[in-house]
This record gives sequence, structure tokens and C-alpha cells, in this order.
Amino acid sequence: MFRKLAFQPGKNDLGAMTRMNSPSSTHLVLIPSYNPGPKVIETVRAARHHWQPVWVVVDGSTDGSAQALEALAQQDPGLRVLVLPENRGKGAAVLYGIEQAASLGFSHALCMDSDGQHPADRIPDFMASSQQHPDAMVLGVPVFDASAPSLRVKGRKISNWWANLETLGMGIGDSLFGFRVYPIAPLRQVMHRQRWMRRFDFDPEAVVRLCWHGVRPVNMQAPVKYFQPEEGGVSHFNYWRDNRLLTWMHIRLMLGFVLRLPRLLCRRLNGKH
Repeated sequence: MFRKLAFQPGKNDLGAMTRMNSPSSTHLVLIPSYNPGPKVIETVRAARHHWQPVWVVVDGSTDGSAQALEALAQQDPGLRVLVLPENRGKGAAVLYGIEQAASLGFSHALCMDSDGQHPADRIPDFMASSQQHPDAMVLGVPVFDASAPSLRVKGRKISNWWANLETLGMGIGDSLFGFRVYPIAPLRQVMHRQRWMRRFDFDPEAVVRLCWHGVRPVNMQAPVKYFQPEEGGVSHFNYWRDNRLLTWMHIRLMLGFVLRLPRLLCRRLNGKH
């Protein structure tokens, strides 16, 4: 069971973690999590090392990670764990998290995966960029190493091409990489206007629709690491299911793009994003 592998923090560890960063009242780290395996504890500890607060939305996990995270949160005031009773999808988990964050006055959320692939040490730089450009979304552009599956690396180029077409080349560096800072208010507005963006389609559809909404992208490089199963790596990506979902998403977005084309062209001609 997962809980047998979970990290048990000591008082000295938590004290050092808390002292290394002071809490932000505007920007938080939001980690949607579904059956991530033991890497989630390492991921959360790393995020907490660099930022406070950190929230985890447990999306109906059945691997014992919710209990392990709640035990960690009991000893760390900079960590909050929200547990959904059933799996709703990544986008739905993010929406639930930003709704709760907005109710407490937070304006921005840095989203990252719970499986250890995203670089926690880049959190301060991404947050600083967001604070300098509060009306923008700060998008991670992945820097792959040898651990990255070739099919995944090549396949994302297709989605990136479509995303840039659908936004008239407004500057989306990568449409699929989930390490990014969102301004909460426009993201909530975009998600409440339609019923999509609730599962694997969340990341690419969010950036396209936010561009349509007038939120400009700021791109920053970030290394990404793919872990093998023997290293604790867990992947829920299903090639056929998720690519069908992305295909249907881009069909929807192209239809929306055609309807918005006159307005987007006018905005570009006027020199506005």
C-alpha cells in the first residue's frame, strides 16, 4: 500500500521547511493529484521547500496518498489537502482548488503535477514572473532529457501547432506542459462558460481559451523528468483515449476560432494581445 512508502516528516524537517519561505497572500501552489504513488510526498516536500502555501487536491485517489498527505498537512501549516470523494479529472480538480483559493483572496495559482516530473526549484522564478506580469499566464516550456518518451515528445508538436493556429500565433510556447501560473479570475470565467476542460484536455484548452480571453502568455523554460516504474514513476496517460480526447478538443477549438476570427484579427491589427 502507498501509506507504507509515505515519508514521515520529523519536527526538524518541518521547522526548516517553514523558515525557508514566508506565506504569500496572493500566489499559491496548486497540485491536482490522482493515484500518484509515493512520489507525491517527495513532490509536495519539494514544493513546500520553495513556496508557501501549497495546496493538494486529491482527485478521488484510491492508493492511500490522501491519508499520507493529510498526515503531512497536520504537521505543516503551509500545506493544505483538499479531498474529492471521486475522480473527476485534472481540470475539475484544478477548478475546485481555484474556487476555494479565490474565496480566500488568492489571485494566482501555480499548477504542477504530483508525480515528480515538474521542477519544484523553478517555482520561485515562475512566481516572480507572475508577480511582475499579473495579467499574464506564465507557461512552462519543457526541456526534455533522455528519460522523455520519443513518441510523447514528437506527438506534443502536433498539439502545439494547432494551439498556435487557434490563437493566431499569440505565443504559446507549449500547450501541454502543466507547470504554469494562472491568473485565477479569468481562468474561472473561462471554465464556467462551458463544460469542457475537466480532464486531460484541461492544459491545452485552458491556454487557448485564455488567449481568446485576452490573457497573454509569458514563456519560461523548465526541465521535465520522466521516471520509470522502478523509480516510483506513475503514468495515467492512455495513448488512444487521450489522443481522441485531444482531437475532439481541437475540433471544438477550431470551430470557436472561426467564430472569433474577426475579433482576433482586429485585436492583432490594433497591436493588442
